[in-house]
This record gives sequence, structure tokens and C-alpha cells, in this order.
Amino acid sequence: MTSLHSNTINGRASENGSALVYILIAIALLAALTISFMEPSFQQTSSQNTFKTVSQVQGQIDTIRSAIQECVLLYPNGDSTIDTTTGTGTDPDALDNYPINPDSTHYTPATPGRSGNRLVRALRCPGNPTTANAYDHASLFSSASGKFMPPAPDLFGDWQYYNGADGVFIWIESTKSDAYIASALAKLDEKYSTCEADVIDATGGVEALDSVPTAGVTCTAGSTCFRLWIISNAATEALVNVDTGCD
Repeated sequence: MTSLHSNTINGRASENGSALVYILIAIALLAALTISFMEPSFQQTSSQNTFKTVSQVQGQIDTIRSAIQECVLLYPNGDSTIDTTTGTGTDPDALDNYPINPDSTHYTPATPGRSGNRLVRALRCPGNPTTANAYDHASLFSSASGKFMPPAPDLFGDWQYYNGADGVFIWIESTKSDAYIASALAKLDEKYSTCEADVIDATGGVEALDSVPTAGVTCTAGSTCFRLWIISNAATEALVNVDTGCD
């Protein structure tokens, strides 16, 4: 009787031990399956964010470049009152048939006056005055022009503008560290020819965007910037932070 009772107990213990092993195996398999399903989901989300960022930035580049090119084509003579004298002018070495810095002192006598920033949305078209005052250049983006600048892409600041000795370019920057931003900017860079666009890494400190650094013409410390050249001056390309291989 004692032996039978002992065998019964041992048998139940063995069965319980086996059941526990099966449960642990099932938990491990479930965890593995969960991870296998989650990884593609993360990758898909990152891929979708990258595609969305590329599309947003690309679309805004096309809008900005189209508006600037239309201005130059319609008013090729620009505004001769813009002082482009090297070192002393309101807009040293700028192209006076292209929009100038919206914060230029050239706009001091204009209505409205200086913008207080370099934002693309504040650009005006030289050679197309809205009044008898030659300084009152028409806005590129307004209800009158029928063109509107959309809000900045997600996780980026507003587009900014430069017209000076190095040529004409626009740039945008992000202070975010999301991994897909770097991937998106790299893909954007690949869409353009050598030296037409570049990615500037200022996460280690401020980076100058022009060859003779001017207040505000920088990629802010801690940011990553994407710059698109409208016109570049070959004589100064070697002095600015552009892609390797420019000539």
C-alpha cells in the first residue's frame, strides 16, 4: 500500500513537472512570435515616416523654387536700387534680380518694412513693385500672387533664404533626433545632382552656411540642416560646407 501511494505521488509530481516545462516552452514561443511580429511593424512605421518626410520636404522645395524662378523670368531686370556693393551695400554681392534677404535694410523705406527674419514665406519679388515706391516689392507668397507657403514639414523649422556672394540657396533644419529624419534627408540628397543639395550636421556645434559668415546664416548648434542651392557660385563652393566633389 505504501509503495502504491508513493508511486502515485511521484507520478503526479512528474506530470506536474512536465506540464510546467510545456508552459514555459509555450511562453517562450509566444514571446518569440510577438517579437517577430513587432519588428516589421517598427520598420514599417520608420519607413512610412521617412517617405512622408521626403514627400513633404520635396513638395515644398518645388513650391519655393517655382515661385522664385517665376519671379526671375517675369522680372529679369530686378531692382537696380538694391545696393550690392561688396562690404558696404545693403545686400553685398547679392543677385538683384532674385529675391533678397527679407530682413535687408533695403526694405527700410518699404511698406511693409523689413521682416525681421530670413524666412522664405517673407520673400518678395524685386522688379515688381506694388506701389509707386520701387522698394515695395510684391510678396512671392500671398493672396495677391495666388501662391501660399505651407506650414513647415513635421519636426522641422521654417525654410530660410540666402542671397549673397556664394549664390542663392534655401535651407531647413531640425533639432529632433528621430532616426528616420537622417534617413529622409539622405534620400533627399540623392535626388539631386552633386552640389545641388547637401546635408549639414551641426549636432556637434554651429556650422556656417556661407563663406563669409553673416549673422543668421548658419545651421544652428544641435541641428541637422538640408540646403538646396538655387544658384551656386563656383568660385566660393570650396569655402562652404557642400558635398565632396564640387568643382
